[in-house]
Amino acid sequence: MTSEMPKAFDPLAVEAGWYARWEADALFVADPNSDKPKFTMCFPPPNITGELHMGHALQTAIYDLIARFRRMNGQEVLFLPGYDHAAIATQNVIEKQLAREGTTKEELGRERFAARVEAWYEQVGATIINQLRLLGASMDWSRLRFTMDSRYVRSVMTAFVAFYDRGWIYRAPRIVNWCPHDRSAISDLEIEWEEHQDTLYFIRYPVEGGGEVVIATVRPETMLADTGVAVNPDDDRYRHLVGKTAVLPLVGRKLPIVADDAVEKDFGTGALKVTPGHDPMDYEIGQRHGLEIVNAMHEDGSMHVPGLPYDGMPALGARKRIVEELKAQGLLVKQEPYTHEVGHCDRCHAVIEPLISEQWWLKMAEMR
Repeated sequence: MTSEMPKAFDPLAVEAGWYARWEADALFVADPNSDKPKFTMCFPPPNITGELHMGHALQTAIYDLIARFRRMNGQEVLFLPGYDHAAIATQNVIEKQLAREGTTKEELGRERFAARVEAWYEQVGATIINQLRLLGASMDWSRLRFTMDSRYVRSVMTAFVAFYDRGWIYRAPRIVNWCPHDRSAISDLEIEWEEHQDTLYFIRYPVEGGGEVVIATVRPETMLADTGVAVNPDDDRYRHLVGKTAVLPLVGRKLPIVADDAVEKDFGTGALKVTPGHDPMDYEIGQRHGLEIVNAMHEDGSMHVPGLPYDGMPALGARKRIVEELKAQGLLVKQEPYTHEVGHCDRCHAVIEPLISEQWWLKMAEMR
């Protein structure tokens, strides 16, 4: 008896059967006691933020090709599968879901939010595993790993302690890229730069003994954390001010005027307000000249200036009020339109705030 060949190929019907047969025959299970040459390859664990996309399909195909080629060459191959909990990225996914439901993680509470995330892990993890099987990935599923597995976490902690004992990692306050929405430091690679149309404010800073120095800034609210003024040592306009002391408007803090090659003579007025706690370049200048570090922001991006009327205000609200007070005191010289690049968090799109945060750091030079 014969059956007619289908006019259209049905890959799901054919491939699912073949994959089930491969698994039943344990063709992808690596034998640690094998006499064959061993080859181990970890699959880069996809983030558990949603379903796999075309990029994952390409990556899986390439890795699977390598694994199958090695098996065909007589090697004992361990192609290790896994998926990544993707901490903050997953948190943002859940927060967006909650926003659509009209609530927040704060209203939900820590325990219920954690339970929601756990349920998401189970749901999406199962989807990812099924997708990898549909792609025909020749992985050893008996060794599936998740980055929140107790054994995996224990291994990470063991390595962390070993690094600390060897002096490779240390904890210290330094300036970082801070996301006020996620309340976390993020890497340079996680920043998206976008063009912003802002205002450049020119502000008078009185100098002790008479005179003044005018600085230009896009962020007047950060002046509350100024601890110095810097000029270029080759700038004849300000050579006479080096070594003198300016007075911070609205606050009264004394600011040493220093000479530093990092200052651009052609930007603004050529005089730079130095805010080591909220600008990477200012931080470096401050380190070279021993300037104090003042942190004027909370982790949520609101102002942290105890004793001043701006304390607790959103940064942009504080900016507006500071500009009004500078005008009232005759300290605002002028305002100009200014176009520049501003960093945003690539996950939640919040504007990045450089600030001082105590973090763990790795001594890369000692690991070469």
